[in-house]
This record gives sequence, C-alpha cells and structure tokens, in this order.
Amino acid sequence: MSFLSQSMNIILEDAVKKSTDVKEKVCEWRSPEELKELLDLELRDEGESESEILQRCRDTIRYSVKTTHPRFFNQLFAGMEPYSLVASVIVEALKPSLYTYEVAPVFTLVENAVLRKMMELIGWEEGGDGIFCAGGSMSNMYALNLARYHHCPDVKEHGLSAAPRLVIFTSEECHYSIAKSAALLGIGTKNVYVVASDERGKMIPSALEELIETAKKEGTIPFFVNATAGTTVLGAFDPLEEIADICEKHNIWLHVDACWGGAALMSDRHKHLLKGIHRANSVAWNPHKMLMVCLQCSAFLVRDKTSLLQDCHSSRASYLFQQDKFYDVSYDTGDKSVQCSRKPDSFKFWLMWKALGKGELKQRVDRAFMCICRYFAEQIKQREGFQLLMEPECTNVCFWYIPPSLRNLESFLLFLLQVAPAIKERMMKVGSMMVGYQTHKDRVNFFRMVLVSPQVSTEDADFVLDEMHNLGKDL
Repeated sequence: MSFLSQSMNIILEDAVKKSTDVKEKVCEWRSPEELKELLDLELRDEGESESEILQRCRDTIRYSVKTTHPRFFNQLFAGMEPYSLVASVIVEALKPSLYTYEVAPVFTLVENAVLRKMMELIGWEEGGDGIFCAGGSMSNMYALNLARYHHCPDVKEHGLSAAPRLVIFTSEECHYSIAKSAALLGIGTKNVYVVASDERGKMIPSALEELIETAKKEGTIPFFVNATAGTTVLGAFDPLEEIADICEKHNIWLHVDACWGGAALMSDRHKHLLKGIHRANSVAWNPHKMLMVCLQCSAFLVRDKTSLLQDCHSSRASYLFQQDKFYDVSYDTGDKSVQCSRKPDSFKFWLMWKALGKGELKQRVDRAFMCICRYFAEQIKQREGFQLLMEPECTNVCFWYIPPSLRNLESFLLFLLQVAPAIKERMMKVGSMMVGYQTHKDRVNFFRMVLVSPQVSTEDADFVLDEMHNLGKDL
C-alpha cells in the first residue's frame, strides 16, 4: 500500500498536474541511444528497491511526450479528461475481461447502454448491434469481415476458396487501415479500388459509380464501400447521402469510418456534416478522439439486428459460452468479438458522459469547431509568412509557414519542402509544442494543426504561430 500511495502521488503530480501545465514542456527530447542510457532498460534476475522503482516511474513520465499538454496538437487526440482517467484507473484496478456477464456484469450493461446511445445519435431508431474493440483500425477490419460474411457466409468455414473475387471501394483520402484490413483478411490490396476525391478531399460519387461499373465489367463482385466522415489529414466529410444512393442501387454494404468526425453527431450545429450516416450498414467511431475519452475507446456499430455480428465471429467456446447458465446468456457478448480478453473501454465514455451530460459534450465539439479552429484559421490568414492550405471543414487546420528568405522567391515551393521538417526538429528539441506535418498529393510539406481539447485557449493558438516564426525565421 505504501508503494501504491507514493506512486499515485507521483502520477497525480507529474503525469496529471505538470503534464497539463502550459508552463511545462510538451516533451523532453532525447535520441534513442541517449534514452536507452538514461532509462537502464535491461531486465535482470534481481528486483530493485522501492525507491528505485519510484524513480523509474518519474523517469518514464519525464521523458514521455505529454499528449495531455495544452500545446500538443500532433495527433487526432489530446487533452486531459479527468472522468475517463478515473474510469481507466478503476478498470485497471478491477482487471475485468468483457466476454461474459458473470465475469463483468457492470461493464457488460454499461457497454450495451453506451452502444444504444451511440446508435440513437447515428439515427438507427430501431437499434442495431455493436461492440467496443481495440481501435479504429480494428473497427474498420470488423466492418470488412462482416460485410464479406454477409455477402458470402461460406467463407467462414471454407475460406477464400468459397468466395469469388470480391472488391472494395474507398477514397484516396481514406485511413490506411482499409488496405491493411484487405491484406489481413485475404481480400488483397489489389482488390481495393481507390476512388478519386475532389480538391477538398471528399469522395466524388460519380467516380465511385463509374468504378463500380468498371469492376463489374472486369468480372469482380463489388461488395463493400468505405466512406470517411472526417479524413485524417484534411478533415473532409464524404457526401454520405449520394454514396448511400449508389450503394443501395448496386446492393453494396456501406461502411462509414467516422472515427474522427463522429463526434459531430453530438452537435446540432455540425451533425449535418454526417447527413445520411443513418443509411450506413456499419459505422466506426472513436470517442477517444474529439470527445477526449482516454485511449483507447473505439466502437464498431452495425445496423443489423439479426445476430450477424455474432454469427460471423462466434466459435462457441464451451468453457465460456455455456447455453445452460442460470442467467440470460444473451448478455454474454464476447463471442461477437475476435478477441477473447477485452477491456471495458466503454466505461470511460460512460462515466465521462454521466459526469458532463450531453450538453457539455455538445459544447466541447462546438467549441473545437467554431471557436479555436476558426480563430486559428483567421490568424493564419492575417499573419505575414503563413498561408492556409484551405478553409477547414473539421478541426484540422492545414497551413504553410514561409520563412522571410523565401517570401520573395518565385520558386519558393521547391525550398518549402524542407521548412516543416526543420521546424519540427527544432520544436521537438525545444519541447515547446508539437504539431504534425506531411505532404499531400502535389502539395509540399505543410503543418496540420489538430484542435480538440477545451483546455486550448486563443493564447495557445497565438503561441503556436509566434513560436513557429521564432523557430523558422532564420531558415
């Protein structure tokens, strides 16, 4: 108990209080070789003293990136969420595994309640089915596997020899997990047909239909379309209504990857971005992103209510899923999952929602979209040396910083490619903030600022632009 008490104090002071203090560093950068020396990673026959282990805890926190810091903008998640943090601690203390009601009664009911509420927000008035799983990539894989089983159920028992050549369609802006899932499930990356997107990153419906017709002429079977609600880089929302029309016309399973943009469903002001999502056969949605639930919290939701999810994945293990139990075995949901052990990630969302209510969650989304995102975009347009890539549709703000030495050069784009990586290196070594960068099609390296946390102020947004200029003005 002494160790637990001391370690919790370290966690609260160093990992919670200091990590969210704007005066502290986002990271204390060390090279891999330096960090290996500092941490002493070698595992030995003898254990260490309590004081040494407590120092290990301090060092781990010290040299880790503080993703809860107000100036961490590097990923599609950020910020400290106290209620889901407490839920995470409770889960780790209880060590539950969410496969049967008898082992996890509270968490089983919590997951069902959260899934029902998410389905309601999607617009499935008659309900559906679903499960929380290990991240959005896994949710997308579930969708692909379930759609294939729906189209060709014999694959489960007889393997790929029981299936014709199946092809899937997704936009060029989709998450890379779609291609990975196709490879993992034996569909093959060559059978992932990439649909063109417009200049804002949205799938072009006419290009989708043209590609489906081409695939049919080639003798393949189109069975799955992946639409994206909130793309990773540009934050684009595909036109779901038009895509749903095409899927219904050709009898194709429509999946919506709303891992990033699903949170807009909480907002009356922004849910129009996902208009038509209720027509999807399945949806992936990560509350650990814009809603700030502690990692990880990822839901896979299905409109089907005929036990398709269970039929697809079940193996009916007799030591877990006995049918003669003394309670209603429909609450034993573990056979819907490809995992056996599974954490009750829904509890982190549930406790946060109970504490804040939908009204506060709605305000959190609205503030990210309307206040900080719009403010930051306007500041970029007003400052010399900064150029907005495009007006943001989500809370991804993409822009270039052009150093003074390049501003009067006609061919400045040739040199601009090197600016973002150089600034990022300096940024990391100073530890003042973290912002990601990337290329995109024919666009040279630009910064992608992701604004999520309500702890981010306009002062923080101003700091980013000031600091970026200070770090790059001599390039």
